[in-house]
Amino acid sequence: MDDVFLTTDEVLAYLHVNLRTVYRLIKAGQIPAVRVGRQWRFRKADIEQWLAARRTGPLAGVPAGSVVAAAVDESRGQAGSDADRRPRVLVVDDEVSIRDMLIKTLALAEYDVDAAADGRSAVAHLRSQTYDLLITDLKMPGMDGLALIHEARRLFPKLPVVIITAFSTEASAIESVNLGVSGYLTKPFRITKILSTAARILGD
Repeated sequence: MDDVFLTTDEVLAYLHVNLRTVYRLIKAGQIPAVRVGRQWRFRKADIEQWLAARRTGPLAGVPAGSVVAAAVDESRGQAGSDADRRPRVLVVDDEVSIRDMLIKTLALAEYDVDAAADGRSAVAHLRSQTYDLLITDLKMPGMDGLALIHEARRLFPKLPVVIITAFSTEASAIESVNLGVSGYLTKPFRITKILSTAARILGD
């Protein structure tokens, strides 16, 4: 039916691409999408029509993922050199498993990722490199996440910050302190949540 709508997860599976790629194409006006609250919905007939229109010439009969890749290349060419610069993210967490998972997830989505195991190491990174996003745990030995956010705000007042927390009550406390955090990742979190949060904040 023409009125069948797909969720973002369903479109990812249908087109065989990652979330950041889809967000980039939505922003470039390449993929037809409808905003429903804070979520995107995709009319299946529109997606199929979009794929069919692009499967001409050299792209005839190629997989959907290749069609999307060609659209990404086209959008980069239209947007200029800034579109080719990959956003840089600093991940801070003393838990190795969480830190590694965030690094791998963001790197696969084509972000440049640096990581630190504690707040003091993170500050050293902030003083030597420019970042587009800081993702930090709250509970860390030594300099904790709150102290790190205060220092990050002092160095870069407009740097977007996402906090990692095991309890929603901690997130509420941070919000009440009015640190201006851009998002929360509540443990345990899904990979799609990580990518959607980063894409929303960075405008991908």
